[in-house]
Amino acid sequence: MEKGKYNLRNPAVKRILQEIKELQKDPSNDFMAAALEDNIFEWHFAVRGPPDTEFQGGIYHGRILLPPEYPFKPPSFLMLSPTGRFETNVKICLSISSHHPEHWQPSWSVRTALTALIAFFPTPGNGAIGSLDWTKEERAAMALKSREQPPQFGGPERQAVTNEIHEAMLAAEVALAKPADEVEGKPAAEEVASAERAAESAQPSVPAAPALPPSPAPADQAGGKQVLPDVAASSSLEAPISAAVPDPVHAAPLQQLPQATFMQQTAVTASVADTAPAQQQHQTQVPQPQPQQHNSLLGEAVGAIAGDPPAGAPQSWEDRGLTVAAVALVVLIAAILFRRILVIAGADVTSLM
Repeated sequence: MEKGKYNLRNPAVKRILQEIKELQKDPSNDFMAAALEDNIFEWHFAVRGPPDTEFQGGIYHGRILLPPEYPFKPPSFLMLSPTGRFETNVKICLSISSHHPEHWQPSWSVRTALTALIAFFPTPGNGAIGSLDWTKEERAAMALKSREQPPQFGGPERQAVTNEIHEAMLAAEVALAKPADEVEGKPAAEEVASAERAAESAQPSVPAAPALPPSPAPADQAGGKQVLPDVAASSSLEAPISAAVPDPVHAAPLQQLPQATFMQQTAVTASVADTAPAQQQHQTQVPQPQPQQHNSLLGEAVGAIAGDPPAGAPQSWEDRGLTVAAVALVVLIAAILFRRILVIAGADVTSLM
């Protein structure tokens, strides 16, 4: 494409070149579109029929005519392949086409328009310009026929673009139908098996681990020496790991100790057993509390009756007031009792006053 023949400062040219680059970088599986070499305002496209409809499997070609004011004005769409839904070589009436510029938005692109065109296939025509309402059987037959060869239109250049797009759509369809477990014609299972074999051959052989020495016997408590069996000392380096480390469930029985060591350990065990009850008895002795005197208990009782607080507890002003009142009441009662005794005895109370 010769960019020198276009004014790159033109908003329409800049936008069209940007969309061409974007479609080449991120193609779609549902459609293909390409601008002509000598006129970037004319595009040829092919769309797949929407799935689960009578158009499924069809490859439908068409043209897009972009206005000089693009993207501020909508493009025009003309179908080249018979579909049973749109007329051929007629500017079809859609909400995204030049028939309804009031609905067009400059943010939309050729990709957006082709996606919307595919969505319009299964919708009813309702008598719109360039619309058809053929039966589902006729549309399904046209879908099969559209795959056989591309439509014939225009001169050699336009026809070459149409043929190229048609072949690319068929090749992409074969690639989509290719099983997912095949990569470059070779099943993935074989690749996994060959990779495993290569990994096994490349993995270095690991030498056997050296045998561990057997666990030593308990040390002699008197002399501080360890008693090791003669057999283990002679064959510890030659025994395998399974023999050096015994199974905890099926452990070997205790090895016999020499008689002197056995008698010495027995004596130590007996002495420990004899001293254990004495130590336990000494630890379990608890000193008995000393009995408290009767007078102290009586004093605590009297103090509780008089309202005295326990020993060591701070007295508040309320407790002190109650104590003074109780003492005054006791003195008053004692004075009254003393006066009555004197009256009974016949003494002159006034003379005593």
